[in-house]
Amino acid sequence: VAVSPESPVWSARSGDPAARHVMQVSPLQAGGLVAVFALGLIGFGFLDVVRASPAFQWSFLGPGAVLLVWNGILFGLAQRGGRIFRLGISFRSQHCVQAVAQATFFIYWGWFWSPLYDSAFLIAAQLVFAYAFTMLLSWSRRDLFVLGLGPFPVIFSINLFLWFTDNWFYLQFLLVGVGFLAKEFLQWSKGGQRVHIFNPSSLPLAVFSVALIATGTSDLTWGQDIATSQFFPPHIYLVLFLVALPGQYLFGVASMTLSAVLATYLFGLAYFAATGVYFFYDSYIPIAVFLGMQLLFTDPSTAPRTEVGRIIFGVLYGLSTVVLYALLSRLGLPPFYDKLLQVPVLNLSIQALDRVADSQWLRGRVPSSRSWTAHVGGASPRQRNLAYMVAWGAVFASMSAVQGIGDRHPGQWVPFWQEACRDDRPGACRYLRDMHFRFCRNGSAWACNEAGLLHFVLALEAEETPRFYRADVVELLERSCGDGFAPGCQNLTSLETGAEPRERASPTLHDYPIILRGTKGPLDDLSSADLLAQACGQGWEGACEQLAESGGD
Repeated sequence: VAVSPESPVWSARSGDPAARHVMQVSPLQAGGLVAVFALGLIGFGFLDVVRASPAFQWSFLGPGAVLLVWNGILFGLAQRGGRIFRLGISFRSQHCVQAVAQATFFIYWGWFWSPLYDSAFLIAAQLVFAYAFTMLLSWSRRDLFVLGLGPFPVIFSINLFLWFTDNWFYLQFLLVGVGFLAKEFLQWSKGGQRVHIFNPSSLPLAVFSVALIATGTSDLTWGQDIATSQFFPPHIYLVLFLVALPGQYLFGVASMTLSAVLATYLFGLAYFAATGVYFFYDSYIPIAVFLGMQLLFTDPSTAPRTEVGRIIFGVLYGLSTVVLYALLSRLGLPPFYDKLLQVPVLNLSIQALDRVADSQWLRGRVPSSRSWTAHVGGASPRQRNLAYMVAWGAVFASMSAVQGIGDRHPGQWVPFWQEACRDDRPGACRYLRDMHFRFCRNGSAWACNEAGLLHFVLALEAEETPRFYRADVVELLERSCGDGFAPGCQNLTSLETGAEPRERASPTLHDYPIILRGTKGPLDDLSSADLLAQACGQGWEGACEQLAESGGD
């Protein structure tokens, strides 16, 4: 729709007042605008941190060159044919609210995980690429390109879950391109309008996740580090809850988050009641999964339009995360893909879910979005959204109060798993051993000794051939002994003489900052009394005794 540059109009798709203008631009002007972004992308390749690695540098120079070639061909032919282009400007509230929520989370997360701030320029480079790519894609297919904030939530969403490492970073631009191509070409009719089928960030994330799994190349990404480090900041569940609230109010997606969280949490409670251990080990709902429930699958453009459909959609996301986590873990694959793989499949199901919600049988029993008004005496959509937000807030507060979510879930602490291992609960000893491995790598001599002892016992129980496990045990005990932990030296001597290593001792004050963190961020600058108090609170009996003897000083 052409309008005069002086006439602000309503954005037909968002329903919000938008500063939208449309102007005519020549091929030279359009090509010049694209060239600014393409050259900007190439400019990132000359940063000092990028120039240090030729492969990293070509990750910027290559895509930038491709954009310039595409730009020259498109607008060169247009200039010869006398084609005129149009440039529109429209800022949709949906994009703005999503981007602000994501950016807020990035800023908070990065404050406690410095690699994120160090890599901020990579996110900026992807935004530059996205604008150039979408301009070229749009003007290649039609005369009008609408400039807005659309690339921001897409790029932010992708980077919340997956980055490629430096030498393979060109694949990040390919991932972004796949998302925008899917949005442009994979469409269907929804509510009488042609709209994209897939969330433009979730589809490329799922496609590339499948490729990484199939090729065994997950180590080309920072995926596991991302999923782990997102739990480092304090009160991170609360921060996510708060930043997502504006979008839930404005776009009515709280019912999706609520149903996804409840489905996963109730499964976790049932699993704990049956086994005595936690399904996700250190939480009922891992923070990366909780993030997906708040800011990934809740895109209103690719969600069901009915409330019942959205509730079912959320339940399916939560339960499919459980299934994928179990499957990936059983196959020995990185489990951080558990919140990514299913979203495109769920996007394909939304019209079927709406048909179920609107079915004659169900409409007589459960209110859909269109029949809700009759059930609540004329409530507006915003009032309905607010009602779901209140329900979600009550659930979140209740779960936080009982440690269903939050920083102090007992599954992240060693004493819980020590007790579970002694009771021979399913998988407890192996998970405890893996915890000790991690703490050993981080510098705890006590954990190295514990890892060696537990690895020795588990190998014997599995009737493994000694040569397959002995070297690992020796390495762990040597590291413990080398760091000055006396039981590690004694166990090493026992192993060398053919005796079974058995010596243990309580952690030292040097060990506590490492082992008390659980799966949270580092513990820095805590006094001895603070460390002992925190250890006692987690269930370390020796620390409680030391604290009592010292009188808390």
